[in-house]
Amino acid sequence: MRTEPRRWRARLAAAAVATALTVGLAACGEDSKDDAKSTGAGASATASQAAPGQAAVFPRTITHDKGTTEIKAKPERIVALDNSLVEAVALLDRPLVGGIGSYRDRKGFPEYLGAAVKDTKDVGPLDNPNLEQIMALKPDLIISATVRHEALYAQLSKIAPTVFVKTTGPQWKDNIKAVGQAIGEDEKAAAKLAAYEARAKKIGTAINAKANNPKVSVVRFVDGPTRIYLPKSFSGIVLGDAGIARPENQRDPEKFNLEISEEQIGQADGDYIFVTAFSGGEARKAQFTANPLWARLKGVQDKHVYDVQDELWMTSVSVQGAHVILDDLARVFGVDPAK
Repeated sequence: MRTEPRRWRARLAAAAVATALTVGLAACGEDSKDDAKSTGAGASATASQAAPGQAAVFPRTITHDKGTTEIKAKPERIVALDNSLVEAVALLDRPLVGGIGSYRDRKGFPEYLGAAVKDTKDVGPLDNPNLEQIMALKPDLIISATVRHEALYAQLSKIAPTVFVKTTGPQWKDNIKAVGQAIGEDEKAAAKLAAYEARAKKIGTAINAKANNPKVSVVRFVDGPTRIYLPKSFSGIVLGDAGIARPENQRDPEKFNLEISEEQIGQADGDYIFVTAFSGGEARKAQFTANPLWARLKGVQDKHVYDVQDELWMTSVSVQGAHVILDDLARVFGVDPAK
């Protein structure tokens, strides 16, 4: 920072303090705050100067949730300020110099991202990213979401060209396409999504044939109301892409999750039940599963209850996380993982 004018440092420091008071912590598209916000429209990003077959043409103008942004050359130093957007950049094999590497009490970038983030600086926390650190990285593109950092858009835009998707969560596939357009990897984004969807269909077809069209329930224990995840959630979308049915009470296509009390444990039933527990939810899980009503569930009686990783089934919101969900499904049902 020695080479930067003092007025920049003062201005950004003041902005960071001010925005810290106004930017609320939004969990990774899967907590109760995002449940309401994620019902909005998906990302709107188009490369106005990129004709079909010319996906990597620059300069290009991106239309996004906060307006339009001109990107003069293919970005080589990208900062992504949401974990799902970090994973989108990593998926598309572009240089990620900065990103949000923590979520609530989980620290560091996910291990499954491997070498893609080995040189990535954590500029978090999510609710108040470090603007001076971001500037020091000299990015040529910043990507975030309005639901995350609306109050920071003007400040970020002064550091580098900035593109905002509207939100995270249910429109994660649209966000990957939007990131692809912004970084000049339109075709790769489409190919990665198509490969995932083809794999999901193969695994789901095999599961339905082997297990006679099972109905699958997804239950998450947190430090608060227990939640059943519905078709609009990340894990719900993956199950839908696989063509796997949900119990009748879990089929509303417009709802994100269903909160239940212990007296409503019966609503969590399914032929197969996948269970996650977020930090702080372990005690609630123990309480629920000790309840006699839990033992009455068909999935429990048939010994078809499976613990899976919360950070993947709930918070990754990415193609990488979706593939891990498919891995789990293939393993549990004993079908070809279609890799």
